[in-house]
Amino acid sequence: MQVCVLGAGIVGLATAYELHQRGMQVTVIDQAQPGTGASGGNGAQLSYSYVQPLANADLWQQLPELLLSPRSPLKMRPQWDVHQWRWGLEFLRACNRRTSERSTEQLLALATLSRHGFEAMRQAEQLDCDFSSTGKLVLYSTPAGLAAAQRQMELQRAWGSEQESVSPQRCVEIEPALQHYQSHIAGAIHTPSECAADCLAVCQGLHRILAARGVHFVLGARIEGFVRRAQRIAAVQTSAGAIEAQQFVLALGSASHQAAQTLGFRLPVYPLKGYSITLDTTDAANAAPRVNVTDAARKVVFARIGQRLRVAGMAELVGHNHHIPPARIQSLREATRALFPGCSDFGELRPWTGMRPATPTGVPLVGRHPHAPDNLLLNTGHGALGFTLAFGTAAQVAELVAPAA
Repeated sequence: MQVCVLGAGIVGLATAYELHQRGMQVTVIDQAQPGTGASGGNGAQLSYSYVQPLANADLWQQLPELLLSPRSPLKMRPQWDVHQWRWGLEFLRACNRRTSERSTEQLLALATLSRHGFEAMRQAEQLDCDFSSTGKLVLYSTPAGLAAAQRQMELQRAWGSEQESVSPQRCVEIEPALQHYQSHIAGAIHTPSECAADCLAVCQGLHRILAARGVHFVLGARIEGFVRRAQRIAAVQTSAGAIEAQQFVLALGSASHQAAQTLGFRLPVYPLKGYSITLDTTDAANAAPRVNVTDAARKVVFARIGQRLRVAGMAELVGHNHHIPPARIQSLREATRALFPGCSDFGELRPWTGMRPATPTGVPLVGRHPHAPDNLLLNTGHGALGFTLAFGTAAQVAELVAPAA
């Protein structure tokens, strides 16, 4: 069977890999190079056991400060865009305990499936991607924040996550680089099994492997439309010509909404703009972290990838705006200096921005849509968990296209 995957980010590439493993003839289309969209400079953490959705009941208490503070990690710039307002209202409706718990359960199940898929691929292909499995600390600056996190931990524990609430002193024992910051920590959630890797390196490695095995890549090609025959897609029209297939997979990240509109249906996927910097670490002992760290108050994550430290965070609802405000990069720099003052000389920051494709609930859209063409499968809307969930949703799509014997 011929399958065309629209999108060459980590989700599209993982899908192409799983489909090829099942004997499909695969074509991958993207207007950019593999992994250079939202995958390229992401937070690098593989959060298989800590997946709290952004939409949760506790957000209502934080909302005024998050929206009004000029230093807030969450920002919304209202636009004359019905899609933005509709998505925002759906997001607020999802900020309740019942929806959050249901989303958490779904995300943890996906994450478990994805861990197995990623580990199987990594063992089989021996990809060089600065993989590490050193665990994660999520830091809380107030007792109230820690109490809410402990409730989430108990919820996740019911579905198999192994975590513990730890004291500031224990945080420093787990990650000595936090010694300078201990007095600012009320407590943390420690997940020993969490991992990190360079997502761009994974994307580039998958591209090389798949191309060598006969997967056809059409890169630098814009998707301009679709050729329809009755209730099916016959071909996708690109700037490089028409490409036919029997099945199509929509994995275009935040551009999925526009593609769906072209096909006559709506997807609740909106870009959450995030930022990152990547620093070269010093050789000083206990200066740069080895353990993944998340600063819950700042909504900033720190992940060690080889001799570099990836620092990423923030969520802005500002549409497809790729401008990088210096203040946002300065905020990430200040957060890094606050937690890990000696981790780098801060000479080169390598600023980056990406559009994380988010659904209101945080749960990706996978499989068929009742108003979409019969031969179109969705694999989009992973939000900040694209790297974490990519191989899980790819396995689900591959099972729908070519069920395992």
